[in-house]
Amino acid sequence: MAEEKMKKPAGGPGGRGPMSVNLDKAKNSKATIKRLLKYLEGSKKILFVVVLFIIAYVVLNTSQSIMLQPIIDDYIVPLLENPADSEAKLGCIRMIATLFIICMLTAVCSFLQSKFMIKVSQKVVKQLRDEVFAKIQKLPIRYFVVHPSGELMSKIVNDIDNISIALNTSINQLISGVLTVIVILVILFVINPILATISLISLPIILFVVGKIANYNKAQFIKQQEALAEVNGYIEEYVSGQKVIKAFNKENDVKEEFNNRNENLRKNGFMAQTVAGMVMPIMGNISNITTAITTVLAGIFCINGKITLGTITIFSKFSKEYSRPITEISNQFNVIQAGIAGAERIFEILDEAEEYPYNSGKPVIGEIKGHVEFKDVDFGYPEKEKALVNVNIDAKPGETIAIVGPTGAGKTTIVDLLIRFYDVRTGKILIDGKDIRDVDKNSLRNSIGIVLQDTVLFSDTIMENIRYGRLDATDEEVIEAAKLADAHSFIKRLPNGYDTVISEDAGNISKGQAQLINIARVILSNPQILVLDEATSNVDTRMEVKIQQAMSKLLEGRTSFVIAHRLSTIVNSDRILVINDGNIIEQGSHSELISKKGVYYKMYTGIFEEAS
Repeated sequence: MAEEKMKKPAGGPGGRGPMSVNLDKAKNSKATIKRLLKYLEGSKKILFVVVLFIIAYVVLNTSQSIMLQPIIDDYIVPLLENPADSEAKLGCIRMIATLFIICMLTAVCSFLQSKFMIKVSQKVVKQLRDEVFAKIQKLPIRYFVVHPSGELMSKIVNDIDNISIALNTSINQLISGVLTVIVILVILFVINPILATISLISLPIILFVVGKIANYNKAQFIKQQEALAEVNGYIEEYVSGQKVIKAFNKENDVKEEFNNRNENLRKNGFMAQTVAGMVMPIMGNISNITTAITTVLAGIFCINGKITLGTITIFSKFSKEYSRPITEISNQFNVIQAGIAGAERIFEILDEAEEYPYNSGKPVIGEIKGHVEFKDVDFGYPEKEKALVNVNIDAKPGETIAIVGPTGAGKTTIVDLLIRFYDVRTGKILIDGKDIRDVDKNSLRNSIGIVLQDTVLFSDTIMENIRYGRLDATDEEVIEAAKLADAHSFIKRLPNGYDTVISEDAGNISKGQAQLINIARVILSNPQILVLDEATSNVDTRMEVKIQQAMSKLLEGRTSFVIAHRLSTIVNSDRILVINDGNIIEQGSHSELISKKGVYYKMYTGIFEEAS
C-alpha cells in the first residue's frame, strides 16, 4: 500500500535526509525542564531519601576539611615542636581514625544517593517509553509517512537514554552543589570575612561564563541530536535495501552519501563537545587564580598572627572547594544539554495530534451486511491537490470490485479512505447507510480485513502471527484458518510446525508462504469487507495460483475491493473500475469493458496508453 501516500523525504544521494528541524525556532528549555520534573512527582518519597543522603554527604564531606584545622594546630604543630609529646600523638591518631570513619560514611552516602537516584530515573524513562509507544499507536498514518522510522527510533532509544543519563547525574549534582556552596561560604565568612569576600570575586565570573556557554551550546547539542537521527535513519533504510543497492551497483554512491552524513554528525558533535569541554579548564583557571590570591593574603595574616597554619590550610581548601560544585555541574553540562534536547524531541511526539481519541463516544458500527458507497468523494494529500475527484462507487453486499489503473492514479487512496487512514475532503463514504466518520474507528477497522502487497509478520510463532487476526481464537480455530488459506501443508513441513518462530523480516520463509499466513490471519478475523491490495504482486506464478485459490475462499460472501496489477486475476470480478488521475474513467464487468475496446481493453491486451 504505497503508491499514493505522502511523499517521503528523500534519503538517497542528494536527498534531504530523514529529518529536518527548524533550528531558528527558539526552544523553551524552562518549559521542557518544568514538564520533565512532573514525571518525578510519583517518586517524592524516594527523592526525599535522596535529599537526606545528599545532605549527609555534604555535611560529612565538609567535616573532613574542617577536621584538618585541629589536626594541624592541635597535634601536628605541637609534634613538630616536641616529637616526644605522647598526648599529641594519641590525639592525632584518634583524629585520623575519626577522619577515616567519616570518609567511609561519605562514600556510603554517595553510593546510596546515586543508587536511589538511578531507581528514580529508570522509573521516569520507563514511563516516557510507555507513553511514547502508546502515543505511536494513536498517531495517524500521515505522521509515519512524514517521519521516517530511523528518526522515531533515534528519539525512542537515544533521546530517552540521554534523559536517563541527565537525571542520574544532574539532580544529584545540582542539590549537592548548591548545599556545598552555601555551607562552605558560611564557613569561610566565619573563619575570615575579608578573605571570604575576596574568594567570592570568582563566583559571578564563573556563573557568567557558564551562562554564556549554556546559551550558545544548546543549539549545538540539538544539531548533534538531529545529525545522529539522520545517520540512524540512513543506516536503517539502506541496510534493509541492500538488494536494490547491489543490483544497481550503487555501493559507492551510498557509501559516499553516508560519509557526508557521518561527517556532518562529526562536525556537529565536535562543536558541541568542544564548547562543552571549554567549561572545565576555564572554571579551573578562574578558581586557581582566586585561590592563589587568597592563599597569599592568608599567609600574610598568618605571619602577623591573625590566623593559624591550620586555618590557612582549611581556608585554602574551602576557597578551592566552593567552586568545585559549579565546575562539576559544568562538567555535566553536555549531559544536561543532551537530556533537555532529548526531552524536547520526546515531548514533540507526545504533543502530536492523535488520529482519534479512544472512547470517543461514537457508536460502534455493529454487525454489517457490507453495502459500501462512495458519494461524490474528493480527496488530496498535502503535496497533491487532487488525488480523487468526484468518485462514486456503489458496492452491493458480497460484490467483488476490482480497481485498476496506472501507478499514482488513486487506487490505494480509495481503500485508504475506506479504512479511514485519511478522511475525505468532500463527499462521504457509507457502509450500510452509515457515514464512516460517524462511527467508532476501532469497530470500523475490525469489520474490514486487509491483505497488503508487503506482508507484515512479527518475530513470533506462526501460530501467534495468525492469531493476531483474533487474539481470543483457539489453536484449533487458527489451524482451521490456515487450512482454508492453503497454508497448513507447508506449515506442518516446517521443523517446529505452528511453533516455528518467524525471523526478522520473515527471512526463514518465502514471500508466498508469508502471504498465505497473512491470508489465514484475515480469514481468522472474519471481516465482512475485504481489501486486497496487489496481494500477489511479489510472488511467482505457481505461488500466485495457490494464493488465488486461498483468496477465492476468502472472498466468498464478502464485499471485496481488489487492487491488482495482473489483470488476469480480476477477470471474474463483479465490477472493474478503471481509474486515472483520480477519476473513474470506466467501469463494468470484464466482458463489458473488453467489448467497449477502451482503456481497459488496451491495458488487458498489453497496449495500454496512459489516458489523457
